Amino acid sequence: MISWNNLDTVASFQELEKVAKVSLVEVMAGENGADRVRKYSAPMAEGMVFNYASRPVDDAVLATLAKVAEETQLTEKFEALYNGEMINTGEKRLVLHHMCRGQLGEAVVADGGDKREFYTGEQKKIEAFANKVHNGEITNAAGEKFTTVVQIGIGGSDLGPRAIYLALENWAKVNNTLKMEAKFISNVDPDDAAGVLATIDVAHSLFVLVSKSGTTLETLTNESFVKDALKNAGLDPAKHMVAVTSETSPLAKSADYLDAFFMDDYIGGRFSSSSAVGGAVLSLAFGPEVFAQFLEGAAAADKTATNKDLLANPAMLDALIGVYERNVLGYENTAVLPYSQALSRFPAHLQQLDMESNGKSVNRFGDPIDYVTGPIIFGEPGTNGQHSFYQLLHQGTTIVPLQFVGFRNSQMGQDVIIEGSTSQQKLNANVVAQIVAFACGKDDDDRNKYFAGERPSSIIVGDQLNPRTMGALLAHFENKVMFQGFAWNVNSFDQEGVQLGKVLAKKVLAHDTDGALKVYSELLNI
Repeated sequence: MISWNNLDTVASFQELEKVAKVSLVEVMAGENGADRVRKYSAPMAEGMVFNYASRPVDDAVLATLAKVAEETQLTEKFEALYNGEMINTGEKRLVLHHMCRGQLGEAVVADGGDKREFYTGEQKKIEAFANKVHNGEITNAAGEKFTTVVQIGIGGSDLGPRAIYLALENWAKVNNTLKMEAKFISNVDPDDAAGVLATIDVAHSLFVLVSKSGTTLETLTNESFVKDALKNAGLDPAKHMVAVTSETSPLAKSADYLDAFFMDDYIGGRFSSSSAVGGAVLSLAFGPEVFAQFLEGAAAADKTATNKDLLANPAMLDALIGVYERNVLGYENTAVLPYSQALSRFPAHLQQLDMESNGKSVNRFGDPIDYVTGPIIFGEPGTNGQHSFYQLLHQGTTIVPLQFVGFRNSQMGQDVIIEGSTSQQKLNANVVAQIVAFACGKDDDDRNKYFAGERPSSIIVGDQLNPRTMGALLAHFENKVMFQGFAWNVNSFDQEGVQLGKVLAKKVLAHDTDGALKVYSELLNI
């Protein structure tokens, strides 16, 4: 029997607050540090490793976190989720994004059908469509192949697919699987759409409109922007557009689109990269086989997340260490720092994933809670970030836990040796140096050059960023966020916080305003 209880009522969490704190400066110094790095490491899917030696934990903290995991029934709640229980209490919906990439448990029947069959059916439709585009069965009006795919969407319809495309674009070039260049239009700012349209040949471009409801204001505005550009070029928009939407939306059976691929209400936008939302654009860009590899990597990570042993479940381990840092040590932020330029937009995706999911001040039943929940997420790739905000991370008054990601090998295999080392070695030397510098600091009589240390970090290490490791990486963080939401007893799968602004914006556009809303509207010439 599953129980949903606030974190501050959990006996093992109260015990956790009393466990002796760990000094990273002490435990990471010398051979002690070497032993920790060897010891505090958990295998991940697709040959990756989650190393948490520089997080503020020891055997006593970990043992208590294992009690928290057991008492809060984290793996049981995950099992209930993937077996189709109504976990999204706010919207009274199932949560089924895992089912896009595998069947972890029982068959789930909803909306009159088997949901796994529904998701795989849409994947097969996308595969068939993408193959026809690639082999020239589906062409523009002149019988010429499409060379560019443009995704029109916002939020989860943009951030995840864009981050994944950028992560794999160079890999695909080297491996000869880049079928079409992909572009993305998301912001209702007209400069976004105009800027993208100025860089492409619209006559050879296929546009993917993504809107579950078919009513998203920003997305439909950008669709009109694109349709005008197509018409102005003497083209029929209906021959250049496909839709990703729900079966009940006005886009579903419209003659305005070459085809439509479906999602449902059981997959939130920020969790939708595994669904048709990511599947259409990524299959068109890289080929369906590459998207299938991405799903396989995600499925492998999902399987590790079912393990009841905390130390063998990297997503749950990462999650609970984060809860410890947030709720016991009082750290308010987390920085995501991939040492891979290909992951340049991955922190932005994780920002939405985490902050939209767990930025809540009421529990899953709508009752106020008396403890902090999701952290503020930010990040940039290394080494760029080192020359930006690392000053505050090293010597500022706020301690920020850090999540590094690194790979032993580059994607493109092109490098140069300067002063006895390659660029990839220099990149990885920097991340290694940062981990130890943040943890251990440096003593100096000159206080400007003094580093206190005690800055916690972890690192995920893989051999290379490729479709499978990208899928596993994405799923790791999705599952981490899920486990933290379970621990905090919040509903990680609704996002009421984005609604109020939308309502007021509609009032502004209808000129139904007074007070400050009216004056601000006048200030911006609305």
